[in-house]
Amino acid sequence: MSISWYAESKKFKSPIHVVAAFLLKSRGTQVANNRRLSDKIKELQQERDKQDQERQQQQQEIDRLQQRERELQRQLDKARRTITLPKDPPIHTHGYGPRMISLAVNLARKVGFRGAERVLKIVFEWLGLDDSTPAWTSIRNWMQRFGIAELERPVPWTDDMVLLIDHSNQVGTEKVLVGLGISAAKLPAAGEALKHEDMHVLMVKPGSASKQEDVTTMLTEVVDKHGPLCAVVSDGAPELQDGAKRLENGGTAPIVLRDFKHYAANVMKSLMGNDTRFKEIETAIGKTRSAIQQTELAHFMPPTKRPKSRFMNLAATLRWAMMIVWMLKHPDAKARAGVTSQRMADKLGWVEAYADDFAVWYECQEVVSTSLTFINQQGLYRGASDDLDKAISESLRHETSKKVAARLIAFVAESEQQLRPGDRLPMSTEILESSFGRFKQLEGQHSKGGFTSLLASFPALLKTTTPDAVREALGRVSNRDVKNWVQENLGTTLTSRRQAAYAEYKKTTQRATAPPAGT
Repeated sequence: MSISWYAESKKFKSPIHVVAAFLLKSRGTQVANNRRLSDKIKELQQERDKQDQERQQQQQEIDRLQQRERELQRQLDKARRTITLPKDPPIHTHGYGPRMISLAVNLARKVGFRGAERVLKIVFEWLGLDDSTPAWTSIRNWMQRFGIAELERPVPWTDDMVLLIDHSNQVGTEKVLVGLGISAAKLPAAGEALKHEDMHVLMVKPGSASKQEDVTTMLTEVVDKHGPLCAVVSDGAPELQDGAKRLENGGTAPIVLRDFKHYAANVMKSLMGNDTRFKEIETAIGKTRSAIQQTELAHFMPPTKRPKSRFMNLAATLRWAMMIVWMLKHPDAKARAGVTSQRMADKLGWVEAYADDFAVWYECQEVVSTSLTFINQQGLYRGASDDLDKAISESLRHETSKKVAARLIAFVAESEQQLRPGDRLPMSTEILESSFGRFKQLEGQHSKGGFTSLLASFPALLKTTTPDAVREALGRVSNRDVKNWVQENLGTTLTSRRQAAYAEYKKTTQRATAPPAGT
């Protein structure tokens, strides 16, 4: 039940008009307070909006500053990455300085001419460099000029100069006779083998003639140009051995030594070349390679056969055979995982039937390898045969390997008789063979197509090219000198004759098939 305000008002002591006035005044006060509060709220809202706007502006400024910071950091990183090439002003008309030229040529020795051009481009792009890089044709030309310069460079000659000579041929009748020289007094210390940089290139003589008279003539040119030779080392080729023995050497005959590795290969050939079981094995190895090269047994493939000088490269085949014999006896070997015993027996079981032969031949090869290492590192001297005997004979078990050892020791003993006490000479041409390998690697596919003008670069392959050597060589040997050398020593190359044959054929056939005039 609601209470009437009028009834309640009777309880007030003050008159009604006073109460009404009070209420009206109170209401006015409340309205004023409300208005004041409303104004304050508006003022605070405006302040808040202003602060929000300022905060937004500040955030935008922060974002801008952070963006600027990132940009500055990128610029700093780029500045740190910027590579400044060493000062290398171009020499003559080459467009490149000696540092760049030496870098390009040294790269070409490892990866070839086109490879060197690609490597330089890749490296420059990675470094962010805009500089140009040499074309492969320029690198080839430089190396040819370096080769001629090295071949014509005066050699400090001594009366103990040793010349290592050997022929290399590719196709046809073309050969090149190369001679590397070293002073006996400058041989590496005992225990170290010869290195390419130890050698001087004294002769690069291409041609089709290889009789002993031709060899003598070529050696005579070396003697006339430089001086008498103390010794000549070559393989067992008669034209090389006899040509060196016929050399007029300033009135003193040089010591003529036979390369140890070739002699050892001939010993192995005499031992195994006519052995019917060895011939059977060679046939079986060829069949095995074809049979398993695309199967789960592919990792057991025998090494690729090397028909040329195969008795100088038996070690890999014999190691393979001994490994297969062991695998056949150890079915739990990890290498046989995934290969059934039946498959192993079907494809490789034949090796076990020759296990005894392989054991004998492997020991013979070990004798040869140990002896070759001895000769390469120790050289030839009075007493070398006794030291070689101690190095190879004590642990031999088979009579055949003992015979091989005896023949090698006797060969060294006979050779050392030519030396005086205290003399020490090289008795291996392996350093020369590896030089041929470098040249063929540089040639690439051209090594199967005959010698080209690239032969002029052969003397430049043995030593690292320095900027000083670049200045000296390019200042002394011109492109004309290279052309003259090629023309004098190579004449018309096999490649040129092949191209001429195709050109003649094309010209003739086109003329034969051409329509009559006026049709």
